[in-house]
Amino acid sequence: MEATVVRTGTEGKTWGGGNEPLKSSYGKMMMWFFIVSDALTFSAFLAAYGFSRFKFMDSWPIADEVFNHFPFLHGVDAPMYYVALMTFILIFSSVTMVLAVDAGHQLNKAKVTFYMFLTIIGGVIFLGSQAWEWKNFINGTYGAVYTTGGNVLQFIDGDGHRVALADIAVPGASDRVEHEAKNGIWFEAEKALPSYSIEEVKAGFAANPDLLIRTQIMNEEGEKTILSREESLAKLDSEAIGVVEGANLTRNEYGPPLFGDFFFFITGFHGFHVFTGVLINIIIFFNVILGTYERRKNYEMVEKVGLYWHFVDLVWVFVFTFFYLV
Repeated sequence: MEATVVRTGTEGKTWGGGNEPLKSSYGKMMMWFFIVSDALTFSAFLAAYGFSRFKFMDSWPIADEVFNHFPFLHGVDAPMYYVALMTFILIFSSVTMVLAVDAGHQLNKAKVTFYMFLTIIGGVIFLGSQAWEWKNFINGTYGAVYTTGGNVLQFIDGDGHRVALADIAVPGASDRVEHEAKNGIWFEAEKALPSYSIEEVKAGFAANPDLLIRTQIMNEEGEKTILSREESLAKLDSEAIGVVEGANLTRNEYGPPLFGDFFFFITGFHGFHVFTGVLINIIIFFNVILGTYERRKNYEMVEKVGLYWHFVDLVWVFVFTFFYLV
């Protein structure tokens, strides 16, 4: 006995394939799925950053003091200016991408080429700016010393201005020998020595009565705690054990080690997305020049890469807000 299956016209149309949910093609839907999953990943990173910052609220670095550099303006205090400029450039590249997508809807190859080129230039400038920020963050500006408890001690003058280790240390106050595999544990060699030893910094601090120590702990006014001259000398002699210049994954001159870890991880992860977006944009750009989409009478690929680029820009707005501004 054979079973008879009756297919109505509606059922055949619904389950017969070839549909576009929400009027979107398969490629667009897959891009949206990727964006949603990636958004959850970035949300988890920013949430972890928020919890960590809340835990170390009384000792978290002040962003205006860390990100205060501007190209070709050496020694000028420009808090957040360059980061704001980077943000503007990335947002502007999102505008040019919108114009490229709109030109694609009009099948205007010349305009798509022009606006895609501007988008790529904006992404490259942003990546170069982020590399410059990393360089300054890693190298540091002033330097500091760290204590047995892992806290950071910074130096200021009588007016409250930061003082660099180069202006404090007395070279030659101690002999330093770099550890090598041949004169210690055979399989381990020491990293490059810091510019100054802790003994040289202590000697220079003791010789300059105008210097004070600023701890990483904030007071009730939200400012870093400044010790008296006597307290500074006592703390430096009893607790300081090493010198730190700039930042790495172990410690940094700005505050808790987690601050540097989150900076490298979150901005680096976002930078990888921007780098990937620039590469994809370049591929699409050359396809536009070759007339690939002109022959198809469809610039949907430009629209799909535009979705990814807008997502990358939006994520940076959140990173900029939570990491740099708040």
